[in-house]
Amino acid sequence: MTLLDKEPVKRVDKILKKFDRNQRVLILNTSARTAMDAAASLGCEIGAIVKSLLFKTEDTFTLCLVAGDKKVSLKKTKKILNIKDVSMASADTVKDITGFTIGGVSPIGHLNNIFILIDGSLERYENLYAAAGHPNCVFKIQYTDLQKITKGLVKDIIE
Repeated sequence: MTLLDKEPVKRVDKILKKFDRNQRVLILNTSARTAMDAAASLGCEIGAIVKSLLFKTEDTFTLCLVAGDKKVSLKKTKKILNIKDVSMASADTVKDITGFTIGGVSPIGHLNNIFILIDGSLERYENLYAAAGHPNCVFKIQYTDLQKITKGLVKDIIE
């Protein structure tokens, strides 16, 4: 059994292939659990790594896709969503809502429908790399395709 046979990776791979049959999940020999690890494994800038961060946003959840070298601004996120309370989701909640463990949370293939905000600073890279359901699996995607495949809303969400 390879990492491609794991259920969370299969979910991501299916959506990628439906979006573009040439897309594929890349298996890394080293961990991509953190943006820094992923950049080192891929030999790219840390900003080209898409961090998928789940936030509890009052009575629902929001996934923020942010460049590896940036941090989500809770203040800006609250203002965009017009709410008073935003906090990071716990590891257990991330697993329950997305179906992925931290370190492998993908921008696509979630178990539940999740509203997605995309950090506009990701546009500075020709190619982006995002987790594909496991800490050793990623996929390469262009910024405009990331917008299309996630149906995410591009906003200034970084500090």
